Amino acid sequence: MSKNWLITGTSTGLGRLLTERLLARGDHVAATVRVPAVLDDLASRYPDTLRVFVLDITDTPAVRATVDAAFAAMPRIDIVVGNAGYGLFGAAEEVTDAQIDRQIATNLTGAIQLIRAVLPHLRHQQGGRIVQLSSEGGQIAYPNFSVYHASKWGIEGFVESVAQEVAPFGIDFLLVEPGPTRTSFVSGLVRAESMAEYDDTPAGAMRRALDSGTFTIKGDAYNTVEAIIAAGDAVRPPLRLALGSTAYASIHTGLINRLDALEAQKDRAFAADATAPRPGA
Repeated sequence: MSKNWLITGTSTGLGRLLTERLLARGDHVAATVRVPAVLDDLASRYPDTLRVFVLDITDTPAVRATVDAAFAAMPRIDIVVGNAGYGLFGAAEEVTDAQIDRQIATNLTGAIQLIRAVLPHLRHQQGGRIVQLSSEGGQIAYPNFSVYHASKWGIEGFVESVAQEVAPFGIDFLLVEPGPTRTSFVSGLVRAESMAEYDDTPAGAMRRALDSGTFTIKGDAYNTVEAIIAAGDAVRPPLRLALGSTAYASIHTGLINRLDALEAQKDRAFAADATAPRPGA
């Protein structure tokens, strides 16, 4: 049985490939782009199952209007995919205020407002699924991606909370956490102007690894999209879906290290609890 999808950020990368795969299998897609012509080839090939909407995810009133229009154009939307986003590359001291604002507005605030906009529609239709593209960078961190990580860790916390709020309405969430994947992500990075002071630091080493091509990218875009579709089709997918061996290994190591650090603090943590009333209290 075919499904109806709303997907943001479908111009390139995983969003584009996801749209192609869903249309090819007979699903209906409402796709958002910033430049409408980029999907002309798909629109001509799938005139009955693809609807294209122009949207800048940082424009909150436009997000609400586009969501309303997409739901009005379909009898129901089964799955909403928040995919719009990009990476900001640079040490925290190197990035500009404007770059920070744009990164947060796109990856975090835009994702939050998309979710807020679709919730009333999903409640009205008594259920649905929201797939939010995060990253292994929503649980671990690399140098030179500090603001990008802030956006991904932020959206993961938001989703984990909202998932509890709306579960009674039959709405569930899936956080997709790919590792480094062979897409246009690296070529599309917004880069800060580098400072010589960081050349001999982990930030400089990361820059050289990306620029030289020695940074290992194992993830395959096609396999990643197929895994997202399979999880979207599942009756009860996990809240978080790590994709790629790099994502699995890095998140696994990160969680173990954090758990070990927490266990070492157990006595100190318990000592902060209230015990007997203090004299005079």
